[in-house]
Amino acid sequence: MIFGHISTWKQDAALLPQALVKGLTYLAKTEIASLPVGKHEIEGKDIYVSVNEYETEPRSARRAEAHAEYLDIQFMISGQEQIAYSILSPANKVLADELADNDVIFYKNVERETELIMTEGTYAIFFPWDVHRPNCVLDQPCKVKKAVVKIKMSLLNQ
Repeated sequence: MIFGHISTWKQDAALLPQALVKGLTYLAKTEIASLPVGKHEIEGKDIYVSVNEYETEPRSARRAEAHAEYLDIQFMISGQEQIAYSILSPANKVLADELADNDVIFYKNVERETELIMTEGTYAIFFPWDVHRPNCVLDQPCKVKKAVVKIKMSLLNQ
């Protein structure tokens, strides 16, 4: 997992694989706040962004998840939330395996979660070995607009 702020994306980009740089560049140079809710292709199905609007929920109402084929760059456009984070562990009990259809697996329990506080302009990069529980209330329920850039893991080797 990598955590940062879009104001330092150029410094971060100097240390990252090209595919991640493409995602951060898109977030930094696009009028992302004006994008409508929905899926927008950046490089076809290899790199795309989903723009979402929602109200945060109690942590107990959210499911911990991980992906296999894609990584996430979760970028907070407006609002604030908490994301619980942990590493993938064989001790995690699977709640629903939707990897084949939707590239997501949900977990019933996750050990040793830690919290990230996402505020406007912050981003978190979650790899397939990172379990994350997004959209959680920070202080009180909050309306959020967030972009999630999805990047195929196979692009990191190029």
